Amino acid sequence: MGKKILIVDDEHYIRMLLEETLEDLEDEGVELLIASNGAEALETIKTEKPELVFLDVMMPKMNGFDVCNIVKNELKLDDTYIIMLTAKGQEFDKQKGQEVGADLYMTKPFDPDEVVEKSLEILNLD
Repeated sequence: MGKKILIVDDEHYIRMLLEETLEDLEDEGVELLIASNGAEALETIKTEKPELVFLDVMMPKMNGFDVCNIVKNELKLDDTYIIMLTAKGQEFDKQKGQEVGADLYMTKPFDPDEVVEKSLEILNLD
């Protein structure tokens, strides 16, 4: 059974960037899933149970905090590792991210090498 990574961002450009950054992991049997808003992300998390989610904070329909809160505190999906993606300098977000159970924070623009490194580590592929 392959591992899954879900990329959630309402900006097409960011989704593409993350997808391109992570596409080499597909050679390791990792499946990349995409969602463009919070509601879609939640559905995908419920049905696909990805091990890792790159979750944008600011999105229409449902923001990243709400998604994270439901996944971690209501659905209790502790095996789902959530990395919140936020624009630089939104410090107050970190506090809120910790409250809703986010596992890690990355600021945009992100470092592709760091994204790959973290993904390998979280999925135990290194």
